[in-house]
Amino acid sequence: MTVELSGVGVTPRTGFGNVIWYRGTTDLSDLPDPKTVDTDAELERFESACERAHEELDDERERARERVGDDEAEIFDAHKAFLDDPAITGGVETAIENGIPAPHAVRQAFEDPIAKFEGLEGRMSERADDLRDVRDRLLRILTDRGRVELGDLPEGTVLLAERLGPSDTAQLDPETVAGFATVFGGRTSHAAIFARSLGIPAVVGVGDELAQVADGRPVLVNGTDGLVVIDPDESARSRATDEETEIIERYVSTADGTEIEVAANVGTLAELDPADEAGADGIGLFRTEFLFLDRESPPNEDEQYDTYVEALSTFPNERVIVRTLDIGGDKPIPYLDTPDEDNPFLGDRGIRRSLGTDADLFETQLRALLRAGTEGNLAVMFPLVSHVEELDAALARVEQVAEELDEDGIEYEMPELGVMIETPGSVFMAESMSERVDFLSIGTNDLTQYVMAVSRENEHVADLHDPLHPPVLRAIRRTVSAGHDGGAWVGMCGEMAGDPDVTELLVGLGLDELSMSAVTIPGVKSRITGVDSEEARELAERALSAETRKEVLKMLE
Repeated sequence: MTVELSGVGVTPRTGFGNVIWYRGTTDLSDLPDPKTVDTDAELERFESACERAHEELDDERERARERVGDDEAEIFDAHKAFLDDPAITGGVETAIENGIPAPHAVRQAFEDPIAKFEGLEGRMSERADDLRDVRDRLLRILTDRGRVELGDLPEGTVLLAERLGPSDTAQLDPETVAGFATVFGGRTSHAAIFARSLGIPAVVGVGDELAQVADGRPVLVNGTDGLVVIDPDESARSRATDEETEIIERYVSTADGTEIEVAANVGTLAELDPADEAGADGIGLFRTEFLFLDRESPPNEDEQYDTYVEALSTFPNERVIVRTLDIGGDKPIPYLDTPDEDNPFLGDRGIRRSLGTDADLFETQLRALLRAGTEGNLAVMFPLVSHVEELDAALARVEQVAEELDEDGIEYEMPELGVMIETPGSVFMAESMSERVDFLSIGTNDLTQYVMAVSRENEHVADLHDPLHPPVLRAIRRTVSAGHDGGAWVGMCGEMAGDPDVTELLVGLGLDELSMSAVTIPGVKSRITGVDSEEARELAERALSAETRKEVLKMLE
């Protein structure tokens, strides 16, 4: 008999397959007599486990970066910070000194931090899963238990688990995993974010009833409606497939005719075709850092040119916006001189390096971009601009490169030029900047970080890193108004742009373009077609007058 279980849908897709349960926890033996424990040996075991865990996290960060992008892969840096947290490591060491073996000490030291996160609300409660991920990694290493390779699951697997951590989800292969569902979890957990990036149908927070589903049972995972259907009949399977969001290849408009461009964020060439298949109206953010990573020297001009032309050829009739190299801070490159800074997010990164330390790299990249501009509708934007002088210097460098290409007799096309709005400084100077460029693109991930004075990787203040806080919404509105006053169009390429639940609000704030992960494009396009612009503007005005995030969330409900 068909049974439906409800949870939180995190990926707007449906998958069908057979259940395989994943139980990643480690059972420990009973505690021995403390007098029999060699504390020095156990302390050495713990230290060695931490070193190995660091190495694993470095490797997994790189693999995740290649598959789901830099922003998502940063979670593994947070996991490394947990490994070094004195409150945790000190607790482990104290327990060992009291005669408790290293594995039991690890389990004990993580109990209180996990419980504290679970007692909080929203995103903060979901950070408990990250702590569990770190704890379970240490336990696996300490007990010499082989790692379950989730990347080798058979085709047509529906993975069920109590919880999935980021290191678990990052292994999943969307070609073989039909979907996954978990007993616990929320939409903003890192496992959910990875699922969306990988395009895997997923439902989280289903509850204890999920635990009753046996291995091998046929299951349908409906990530659009948040349903897990056990033993679905043919009617249920076809109905779920029919209800999947339609791919809309054309440009879309609101119900009253306001056209909104819906583009894709990509970080590798492998993401171009999925973006095209999802109905993207072009590329709103082409991250170029992948060209410079995992190599011993920077790519030359021709290599970069070929890459940009490939992106343009995938979208021959649409705009492709390339962000110039954004390194430094949280994105070091071994062969470049990147300083070890106390606060890298406020340090030498983005356009600051392009105009300084990495001026030669910047010039090479601009030459490749201007040359590629002859092959399609190319646009270029500069990251982390804080003041007008930086923008003027960047524009002057573009003009200089164009003159050099002229002198060399090399064909080129001047692209549209734009600025990433990621800092309060750029928000306040948005009108002056928009008078100098063609467009502004709001990066809500960094903008939220700087407006709210909160590190994206500090789990203790994770709830503050939410663009629905009124100060961030007002910064977005100010940018849109200033950009339009200065004659520029204004887009958004942060995580916020891909959330269908805030699409009406973003339309009401006046954005001309939204750029997001490919998997969320159909849902956002569909949502736009049902928006009434006047009602959206009224919603935006109410949200802008709110004083708290809770008020905004209530309005969106």
